[in-house]
Amino acid sequence: MDKNTVIGLVLIVLIIVGFSLLNRPTEEQLERQRRYNDSIAWVRQAELEKQEAIRTAKKLAEQQAEVVADSAAAMQQLQDVYGTFAGTVIGKDTLYVLENELLRVKISSKGGRLYSAELKNYRTCDSLPLFLFDGDESQFGLTLVTNNNRVLNTADMYFVPVNSLATHDNNGARQITMRLKTSGEAYMDFVYTLPENDYMLKMDIHSHAMEQVLPMGTNFLEMQWNAKVRQQEKGRKFEERYATLQYKFMDDEIENLSESKNDRRDVPSRLKWIAFKDQFFSSVIIADDAFTSTVVESEMMSEKSGYIKSYKSSTSIEYDPTGDQPTGFRFYLGPNHYKTLLSYDKGVDRDERLRLNELIPLGWKIVAWINRIAVIPMFNLFSRWFSNFGIIILLMTIVIKIVIFPFTYKSYISSAKMRVLKPEIDEINARIPADKIQERQQATMTLYRKVGVSPMSGCLPLLFQFPILMAMFWFFPTSIELRQQSFLWANDLSTYDAIISWDRYIPIITPYFGNHISLFCLLMTITNIIYTRINMASQPGANDQMQFMKWMMYLMPVMFMFIFNNYAAGLSYYYFISLLITILQTYIFRWTIDEKKLLAKLHAKRAKNERNPKKSGFMARLEKMQREQQAYAREQAKKRTR
Repeated sequence: MDKNTVIGLVLIVLIIVGFSLLNRPTEEQLERQRRYNDSIAWVRQAELEKQEAIRTAKKLAEQQAEVVADSAAAMQQLQDVYGTFAGTVIGKDTLYVLENELLRVKISSKGGRLYSAELKNYRTCDSLPLFLFDGDESQFGLTLVTNNNRVLNTADMYFVPVNSLATHDNNGARQITMRLKTSGEAYMDFVYTLPENDYMLKMDIHSHAMEQVLPMGTNFLEMQWNAKVRQQEKGRKFEERYATLQYKFMDDEIENLSESKNDRRDVPSRLKWIAFKDQFFSSVIIADDAFTSTVVESEMMSEKSGYIKSYKSSTSIEYDPTGDQPTGFRFYLGPNHYKTLLSYDKGVDRDERLRLNELIPLGWKIVAWINRIAVIPMFNLFSRWFSNFGIIILLMTIVIKIVIFPFTYKSYISSAKMRVLKPEIDEINARIPADKIQERQQATMTLYRKVGVSPMSGCLPLLFQFPILMAMFWFFPTSIELRQQSFLWANDLSTYDAIISWDRYIPIITPYFGNHISLFCLLMTITNIIYTRINMASQPGANDQMQFMKWMMYLMPVMFMFIFNNYAAGLSYYYFISLLITILQTYIFRWTIDEKKLLAKLHAKRAKNERNPKKSGFMARLEKMQREQQAYAREQAKKRTR
């Protein structure tokens, strides 16, 4: 590149640079340009936002139009299905509380039903609050058939409280009214009233102008009441045994469904009440008038479900749609406490008594009679003086032993007489061959007649004691007073007192014996074996038959251990103490009764009877039966020889 070319290029660059410097905008010009550019960008952004807002508004408008259309369609559909009750189908489930010193219940706005029932003075075996039912564990509803043939149920509709908070009536009872409205002037009220210090909840159904909604001539409504019974106690197997659905007829007869299997029954007769019963607690619905055309059902629940049984009932109730006559119920939601249940019949005419106390099983008629007139009053009396139920059971045992002492003494004397006569009976058996059984029996009966001994005299006193033993057998497992009451090592006298437990399933053992060993039951078994040994050692006779009977007598205490291992510790404790006292009585009898003098008295009586022979009615009948048997045997022998 030559010199002229280089100079030219430099001049060009200088000219371009100089031109750029001369034409560069000032700061004011640059600021104006920046403001202009910003305003353009803002306008563009505003335009974009405006367009987005228009699109959003259009979309919302379209959605709202769809919602309005859907809502209108939905409301029309509800109107078609529920008619005048369409406004009650949509709502919020709100709970309202009624409570007193004993009971806390919650009323749900959905269905206007009992939502839960809590017994404030009781706890579960896990020390949790005790609910008879809670939430969906219970259902209650009335079937409404409208005048345009719609079939509805109050359980699906929302009630509104007339008084938002529970009020008090003139007697101080808590009260709340739940109202089922219609689109017109008709409505239905569920009025709940909870008195002070009571387990009985009153429910009344009041109506206003419902004849405008229901068909002409409506005088009955179908009612459904269902509930699941929670497992509240430690011994599930034992709790199942006492859980049942019971119902009372208007003529006072009480029946129940099966305790051990699923059961269902149609009851066309009029009922006074229906009870969903557990071992220690019950939910009972009681009609002011009556239930008719009832169907009741009981279903066993699995152990993993946490429930014992599921109960269902469907029945008809009288109903006045004009509201002139309310329909009334009472719900008993409380413990199976004999005195509490009996109090509802106090001052009531015999024909009007509820007999709720019969929810507590006290045994067969004579056994229940003993429990009612003797055992329960004695238990209540000692409960006033002592708070320790182990001491109370001990005192009851002593009193019962004193009462039956004459029978026990007579039984021992009879056994002693048989024992001192054993050498003479052995002589009869040695003199008469074993193949002549009837002659042996006749000779033995002749000996007994002469000395004035009756073989049955030792059995009759035991038969008199048996109803008392059975009364205690029924009383202790059903006595709620023993529930969660501790004594010595037993934490709860109403259930078993396990000292050894295991989780492994053992065939035969687990289904019948359980996965534990109860200490009071074990002590009762050991004491029973000792008493059997003492008793059998004093019995006359040593033949093979007697040896077999002895082994059977030793086997029975072991069998009883299988039976009582799952029973209430209070019952095993009672039998244990009773056996100890019996053993003590036996030794006292042995020390105080001279068997030589007793034998001398028998010989003296025999000499007297030989001088003046006289037969007792029983011995005369016994000898007559023996003569008839001998005659019959001779006739049979003649027939065989022919």
